[in-house]
Amino acid sequence: MTGAVTPKGERRRDALVGAAAELLCEGGFEAVRHRAVATRAGLPLASTTYYFASLEDLIAAAVEHLAAGEETVLRRRLDGLSRRRRGAESTADLLVELLVDDAPGSAALVSRYERDIACARQPALRDIQRRLRQQRAAAVGEVVTRSGRHARTEHLGALIGAVDGAVVSALVDERATPRATARATLIDVIDVLAPYDGNARHDRKTGRP
Repeated sequence: MTGAVTPKGERRRDALVGAAAELLCEGGFEAVRHRAVATRAGLPLASTTYYFASLEDLIAAAVEHLAAGEETVLRRRLDGLSRRRRGAESTADLLVELLVDDAPGSAALVSRYERDIACARQPALRDIQRRLRQQRAAAVGEVVTRSGRHARTEHLGALIGAVDGAVVSALVDERATPRATARATLIDVIDVLAPYDGNARHDRKTGRP
């Protein structure tokens, strides 16, 4: 384990984590095995047990890696979002863009929900996924606020839950797509869960509060 603190060790450990994250996205938790990770990283098989005490530790590091990537994507999607009063459809479009990956049934999208479910059986992953959900809730709150709306904390969770339910439903229905299904669901509930903020003043020229 001490080798991981050297530059070479850090590079190797990072390579293993990245390889494990790729396998996790591509094939789920069953795809993350010592030999598969080492092969994908181009490193000796023994390196997985040298840098990680167990396969569970390696999986946890891969999940942390994926969560960090998703947090970065959330922040990037919020950059430059203007403040203006938006209708239900425009707000739903922004939330879908924020929360749902582009490709229907994409590996990243499927992996996200697999990791959520895995928390029930692997408590070590729970804190990582909980932090990511908190990040998602904060991002949704920012979209709501910048759209001239407001929502209580529990309603932000309900908005995310509506998206999650719609996406999972769409993933098992060949006739539906996650984005379209999530958008339709949000349009139905957005004015209830995130109504317009009556206290916000908007500049007629800029559209900003």
